[in-house]
Amino acid sequence: MRRTLAGVALAVTSMVALSFLIPLAMLVQSQARDRATTAAEQQAAALAPVLALTTRPSDVQQAVAGLDSAGQLGVHLPGGRLIGASHASAAALRQAVRDRETLAFTTRAGRSYLQPVILPGNKVAVTEAFVPRSDLNHGVVMSWFVMSALALCLVAGSVAVADRLGARVVSSSQGLSRAANALGAGDLEIRVEPAGPPELKEAGVAFNTMADHVVQLLALERELVADLSHRLRTPLTALRLESERMTTIPGAERVTTAVDHLEAELDSIITAARTPLAVGPMAGATRRPAAGPATTAVGTGPGARCEMSATVGERWDFWSVLAEQQSRPHQLEVTSEPTPVALPADEVAAMVDALIGNVFRHTPEGTAVGVRVGRTAQAVVLTVEDAGPGIEDPQSALARGVSVNGSTGLGLDIAHRAARAAGGQVRIGRGGLGGAQVQVTLELAAGVTGRQARADRRERGRGPAG
Repeated sequence: MRRTLAGVALAVTSMVALSFLIPLAMLVQSQARDRATTAAEQQAAALAPVLALTTRPSDVQQAVAGLDSAGQLGVHLPGGRLIGASHASAAALRQAVRDRETLAFTTRAGRSYLQPVILPGNKVAVTEAFVPRSDLNHGVVMSWFVMSALALCLVAGSVAVADRLGARVVSSSQGLSRAANALGAGDLEIRVEPAGPPELKEAGVAFNTMADHVVQLLALERELVADLSHRLRTPLTALRLESERMTTIPGAERVTTAVDHLEAELDSIITAARTPLAVGPMAGATRRPAAGPATTAVGTGPGARCEMSATVGERWDFWSVLAEQQSRPHQLEVTSEPTPVALPADEVAAMVDALIGNVFRHTPEGTAVGVRVGRTAQAVVLTVEDAGPGIEDPQSALARGVSVNGSTGLGLDIAHRAARAAGGQVRIGRGGLGGAQVQVTLELAAGVTGRQARADRRERGRGPAG
């Protein structure tokens, strides 16, 4: 492509240069000849007044000598006497005398100019001015050389500019091609530096935007895989508890082994789904509904809302059964005030499952667990606490991908992302039961009145759970 641009520039500039150079060269030559001829004609015309006054050879000789120093001026007096130099043929002289008109002609030696002068007595004298061929072309060769040099410089400059432009275009195109191939081969970190013409710069910016979008989509996909895998642990926990109660039934050991294997596979999926891409969590990602009973939502997708108290109560119905099977003291406290939050019900359910599931997985059976839903002037507060050993490093526990005490680190991150999506936050500390306390604060959803929330609860036939 670079050679093509240089070749096109060479051809175009050469044609343009020749289209101007040839007519200009002919004009320079014509002007040089006209200049030399005009000077000769002026010298010949200057002798006419002298001849009108006198035809004495001595006087004419003196006038010719005063005007001509190069031997190019002559006078043909009546009677055939010549004063000065002559380069015209006898036939040309006879024609000038006969016709009594100015005569100019060109020979190999140069150009001659014959001007008749009518004298008293109807006699005719002829003044002759000769211009050598060297004078006719004086300065023409040098002018042609200068013009040719300028034309060559113009062509060379155009080729150089085209070459540099081609180099920029080719370099930008090659960089974009290499980056596209690298992205196709799996290098998600590859980006280009937009350069070259505006069109290629726009293409580079579009490539970088596309690459960023691809990374985000892949990260979102892997995140969803990890989140869904984590949600499977809720029914898996119930299955484990049931298998532990089947110790006296034949085949219970095989069921327990299968549950252990399934749990290990889920851990592997979560780890594999999060390890390759170092992309931050994306708040507000669409998720599938959590396992367990259906939850009540005010819409789905962006802008969806739900009643926090009702959703927590529905999920507590599921977990309280498991708590009784493990002899865990458990308690749910829910405010009677409306608790609308700007999250879909499945998001809230996933968050509740993650927090309560962490208690069941990482504390021994018989450890107390408590859940509270409170209300402030601007926010809804969900608190999950237990009587276990607590969390030693709260900051690491909130970081996606960091394992704490054998966990995948994903459960608390689900709560963290849900809180950020609803304009809230997550705090970890020590609770009243003596163990870990996770407190999630979510902003109240705008546009949902307390009357609407209570009407929704009456329709479902539920009140605040105790």
